[in-house]
Amino acid sequence: MNRRLKKLLLNWRIILLIIFLVGSLTTLYFRPLTYGIDIAGGVAIVAETQHPVDSQTMQLVVDSLQRRLNTLGLRDIQVEAQGNQIVLVKVANVSTPEAANQIKQIIESQGVFYMEFDGVIFGTGKDIVYVGLYQIKPDNSWSVPFRISKAAAEKFAKLAKGKPGWPVDMFLDPPANSLLVVPKSIYDLMNSTQFNADAPNAPVLLWRIHRALNITAVIYTNQSAAELKELANGKQVVLVDVGGENLVNALKKLGVSVTYVARPQGVSDYQFVKQVLGLYGPYSLGQELANGQPQQDVQISGQAPDRLTAEEEAKTVYTVLKSGSLPVKLNVIGMQFISPKLGENFKQQALLAGLGALIMVFILVYLHYRNLKIAIPVASTSLFEVIIILGFAALIRWNLDLPSIAGIVAAIGTGVDQQIVITDELLGGERSSRITRRGSSLRRIGRAFFIIFASAATTIAAMSFLLVYFVGTLKGFAVTTIIGVLIGIFITRPAYAEIAKYLIGEE
Repeated sequence: MNRRLKKLLLNWRIILLIIFLVGSLTTLYFRPLTYGIDIAGGVAIVAETQHPVDSQTMQLVVDSLQRRLNTLGLRDIQVEAQGNQIVLVKVANVSTPEAANQIKQIIESQGVFYMEFDGVIFGTGKDIVYVGLYQIKPDNSWSVPFRISKAAAEKFAKLAKGKPGWPVDMFLDPPANSLLVVPKSIYDLMNSTQFNADAPNAPVLLWRIHRALNITAVIYTNQSAAELKELANGKQVVLVDVGGENLVNALKKLGVSVTYVARPQGVSDYQFVKQVLGLYGPYSLGQELANGQPQQDVQISGQAPDRLTAEEEAKTVYTVLKSGSLPVKLNVIGMQFISPKLGENFKQQALLAGLGALIMVFILVYLHYRNLKIAIPVASTSLFEVIIILGFAALIRWNLDLPSIAGIVAAIGTGVDQQIVITDELLGGERSSRITRRGSSLRRIGRAFFIIFASAATTIAAMSFLLVYFVGTLKGFAVTTIIGVLIGIFITRPAYAEIAKYLIGEE
């Protein structure tokens, strides 16, 4: 090995390139690439806000949903606002109706959480300071422990003092400020002591929800839409398995906000009431909590018919408590599965296109310079850049989608241009004397890198605008383009400059 080649191989820029190449190949071997929804398949869900909202509220909805779905453990989540009422949610690697329905349930759970005792709200979701991991027991019962604020605990202690056994109610998305129109059996149940835990003398559930949440219940006796509108007095109307579609439409024509809740098959009156109200509990107040001493650690628990249902219920409650509340209610109006088979074709086409691009780069550079010593390093450097970008994507678990792949291609195209700038600068002094070439090589490389850094800064600035002000697929394009440009100017371009100097500048 001659002295010049040894010096090249020991150059820190070449060593840095080798380290990143080896590291990227190792990462790709142990942590394969993951793909976005348009390649791996998944589900696209269209949700609509209860009413049009301003841009600030819509951004809060998008941010809250993103946090909530991240808490659920999902990856490659794209939450996009479409106008002032539509939200588009795309989740990759979701292929079963059960998983899609769980996401739907999370989206539709507004997450407004209330803790009530004796008709008084003593805490809300804002008072939750910590949420522990949910637990599933062998009998399919579940619990989600959490900690409430000191202020909420003190308020509860005052309310609960001397009332052991009294019911503690926790509500998730209750129909607050509404008129419940219910069958007689449901009304009688809420007006009985069935929801009183271990205190028959405590106020009944009907009284507690009216005082705490401004929920009024009436028995359905075939009232007309006009009569119900008068009873509602500006509140929303919730038809609990009564009235049917005709009454719903009649109320809507009168300008009344109305919701119809159908009873699922096989659900008892007791469970149906809890479902309609979003009620967890009632929990019997323990003797140790009735002594007037604040207790911040509490929990929500439930019982399910099987373990899968128990896990779904517990995870839903955990996610909502963990991520906070949405500023407005969302309703899912559309759902579509995207087949991963289509993505397999995309992957093959992207691979062929990448190989074709490298071959064309090699051919065009060779035709331009008529020199294999230039064409081979240029094409090889582009290949190295792709490997390092993919290794970085695998390392951070960035899911590649079609726009991300387009970003890689854009970064490589920019890289070839910059390599040509370096090559032209070095070739510009080819006819000078050997001493002059050696003396001016640093100056020529410096001039080339001034152009390269200026070009890179412009590209990064443009992509940063997409990253900040746009959502969804454009972010994937922006991220991979920026990563590619940074890898180029700090790793592959300096290494190529050293190789080019060896092959051209000092020949």
